[in-house]
This record gives sequence, C-alpha cells and structure tokens, in this order.
Amino acid sequence: MGNALVPELYCTDIDRSLAFYTGVLGFHVRYARPEEGFAYLEREGAELMLDRLASGPAVAGSRTWLAGPIAHPFGRGINLQIRVADVDGLHRAARAAGTTIFLEMEEKWYRAGTHEVGNRQFILLDPDGYLLRFYQDLGRRPLVA
Repeated sequence: MGNALVPELYCTDIDRSLAFYTGVLGFHVRYARPEEGFAYLEREGAELMLDRLASGPAVAGSRTWLAGPIAHPFGRGINLQIRVADVDGLHRAARAAGTTIFLEMEEKWYRAGTHEVGNRQFILLDPDGYLLRFYQDLGRRPLVA
C-alpha cells in the first residue's frame, strides 16, 4: 500500500516532465501508462503522480479533474515539501540543469509547540510551475528566546 497522500500533477508535456523528475530530481518510475500520459513516481519514499493535461475542451468520461481553469504557473497556492537525504547534492544538480530556483538554499527553524524543528531547504519550479520544496531534516532544538 502506498502513502496516505499522493499528489497528482497535471503536465502540459508529460515527456518533458518525466525527463525533469527522473533525470534532474532523481525520481524513478514505479509504473506508467504511456497510452494515457500517466506515470507514478517515487524518490526516497516520496510519491507523486504525473498526468498529461488534455488539450482542447473536456470530453465526456474524461479523467481530467479540474475545479476551474488552469494556467501557468500551475503551482499557485501550494508547495510540495519533499524530504531527501542529500539536499545539497540535489541543489547542485538542479542548478547545473538550469532549473529555476524559487528560494535559494537556507537553514530555517520552525516553532513546533515547545521546541523548534529545522530544515535545510530550497524551492524550485518544475516545468509547469509547481513549487517543490526539497529539504533535509536538521532535527529539533529547544525554543530560542
């Protein structure tokens, strides 16, 4: 059984997105349905689905589920946080590939109740404008006054 939450991202060009997610970001394809423009990806336990966005008007029986019009960048209003073992290596690979970096590498501590949790993180945009926040866990510490 997979994760309890697996986002499905619509893509304008499934081949371009697959090349980006597998070639640049290090995901691998768990399974795919090329005839439907669909792929299920995984990296270090993080799972997501890519689905080709049908062009033209919706067709009866279509499996494209949109609550409203979609326009680039697709990731408005959401970012997907993805834990990785080597965030610095992934950051170098993303920069070398010419990926658009939305937030440069930082160390950020967040209050979580009576302590803080730390992330070493950066955010990039995928080819369709989805915001992907890759992070490495820095652990926890007492609240800093």
